[in-house]
Amino acid sequence: MTQVTGGEQYFTAQPTAQHEMHEFDFQLLGQELHFVTDAGVFSKRTIDFGSRTMLKAVDSQQLPIGKILDLGTGYGPVGIAMAKAWQREVDLVDINQRALSLAEQNAQRNGVSELVHIFQSDIYQQIDQKYAAILVNPPIRAGKTVVTSMLTEAKSHLIKHGKLIAVLQKKQGAPSAQKNMAAAFGNVKVIGKSKGYYVLESINAD
Repeated sequence: MTQVTGGEQYFTAQPTAQHEMHEFDFQLLGQELHFVTDAGVFSKRTIDFGSRTMLKAVDSQQLPIGKILDLGTGYGPVGIAMAKAWQREVDLVDINQRALSLAEQNAQRNGVSELVHIFQSDIYQQIDQKYAAILVNPPIRAGKTVVTSMLTEAKSHLIKHGKLIAVLQKKQGAPSAQKNMAAAFGNVKVIGKSKGYYVLESINAD
C-alpha cells in the first residue's frame, strides 16, 4: 500500500515530487464523484480497493449522530463520499499538504465544501474534539508505530458508542491490528472482508 514517486512516500508532509496531475470519475456510495490527483499522493489513478471495501462495509444508519473523522484522507475520496451520500459533517485530515490541497479542490468539485473541514494533522496531534466515527485506511509503509497509534489512540477521540472503522490487508497486518483494537477498546469485530482485505470495527463503550 504505497505510492512512491522518485523514492518519496505519500505520507511526507511536503511532497517535492514533480507535479503530474490526473483526473478521473468514480462511483462511491452510489454517488458519481469527480477527482483531481497528483504525484506524491496515495492511489492517484483510481480509488484503492481497500477504501472501497471499507465504505461498502459501513452501515451509516448504525453510526451515532455527530461528525465523522476521515483520518489519512489523502485527496479526500472517503470523506467526500460520506459527506455527499450521507449528508454528514466530515473532518478530512492528513499529514500530506499536497493531498490536502487536492482534497479542498475535490470537495468543491463534488459540492460538499460546506459539509467538510480539511486540515493538516500528524495522526491525532491537531485533533481536539470527539467524533461519532473515525475511518482509516492506514499507511502501512509509514511503519508499525504510525499504524498502531492511528488505531489505539482513536478511543480518546470518539464519543460514547462512537466507532473506529479500519481496513487492512491480512498479509499487511490485519491480525495484529485486530489484536490492538481489541486491547484498546475491549471489543473488535470484522464487518467486511474481500480479496484479503479486512474491515475492522471497534466501539467506544465508555
